[in-house]
Amino acid sequence: MEGYVRELSPEWVAEKAGGRLHPGGGPIRDLHWDSREVTPGSLFVALPGKRTHGRAFIPEARVRGASLVLSDRPGEATVEVEDPYQALLRLGGALRGLFPGRVLAVGGSSGKTTTKEALAQGLALPAPPGNQNTAPPLARFFLRLDPKARGAVVELGVDRVGEMAELMGLARPRLSVLTALGEEHLEAFGSLEGAIREELGLLEAEEALVSELALPYLERPYPTYGFREGAFRGEGLELGPEESAFRYRGLRVRVPYPGLGPAYGALAAMAVAEVLGEELEGVAERLSALRLPPGRMERKEVGGVVFLNDAYNANPLSVRAGLRWLAAQPGRKWAVLGEMRELGGESERLHLEVAEEAARLGLKPLYLGAFAKAQAAFGGEAAESLEEALAWLKARVAPGDLVYLKASRAVGLERILELWDA
Repeated sequence: MEGYVRELSPEWVAEKAGGRLHPGGGPIRDLHWDSREVTPGSLFVALPGKRTHGRAFIPEARVRGASLVLSDRPGEATVEVEDPYQALLRLGGALRGLFPGRVLAVGGSSGKTTTKEALAQGLALPAPPGNQNTAPPLARFFLRLDPKARGAVVELGVDRVGEMAELMGLARPRLSVLTALGEEHLEAFGSLEGAIREELGLLEAEEALVSELALPYLERPYPTYGFREGAFRGEGLELGPEESAFRYRGLRVRVPYPGLGPAYGALAAMAVAEVLGEELEGVAERLSALRLPPGRMERKEVGGVVFLNDAYNANPLSVRAGLRWLAAQPGRKWAVLGEMRELGGESERLHLEVAEEAARLGLKPLYLGAFAKAQAAFGGEAAESLEEALAWLKARVAPGDLVYLKASRAVGLERILELWDA
């Protein structure tokens, strides 16, 4: 994708977005919704934000060189629309239509980014970086996607009712991969059933593959990948302290990350490769050099202490998977569990269930957050701040120990790692 530049006329953008073009605009070569990232020749999309409407930043976008603005207000060099977000969806769909290749989509309650990266790197296909999984970055991705690419991989992330249908309409994937189903964004979805209902929109693709982790919630069978069941099965799973490995159709597949998440991601890549008729040896070879974004089973050694930073995000499903992996590791180990956010009225119950699971596995985590004291009653300790957690660990952890960090991104648990030597 890098190096490819597509240029679109203001007239084309106005037509596809369904808006009225005001004169003065120039061709666009990029798309941004954050005025601080605008570069010359960009379309600036003025979206409503939680605190401020994007239209407040139109002057800054112009100063930075935006050649066209998409807004619900008239103005020079502006495509005026009734609803900027709906217009962006229409524009994103039109940009997707310019790509003749096959699009693969990944969704689910956890493991999306890891699986997306495994698919993209294993099959050597372009994909948006990190967890850019909502409509604005997807529209930008399709604008910048080289039409000569063999295919592309996108991640579809939802945190409100109706969003999956919007993203599926934009991306129009040929094949979807569902990684897992579980409690997530319950403030928006209201219940586990609501979250599942939203995620299942992913399976409207022409073809779908589902992880065995999603099977308990599915009413009808789908082609499945897994280590226990399914037509696409990984055998002899090895979950080591530094890497994960398994066999697939007689091939040894290895990923340079510990934990179930990277193993399932690699298995999904092998399964998709088989479905698409790709050469499996090459996929396995590329997976051995997999590189994941920070905060996903990221191993770092500081002063002889091994940290596993898995604190990019957390929900009950991903925390349980992390704890099961930790419990199976040899030697002295410590779990630091911060809060799982956006679980609404179910939050306390789900935090206590995680603590119960930790106790069952023989672990005594250090807990942070609103429910820390109640969680610690199952076995473990509670800290009131990151500084207190750091001091508690410093007093106990020795070289050779393993420290597992897991929390929702907003908690900033990775700061323990940053402050360890400070």
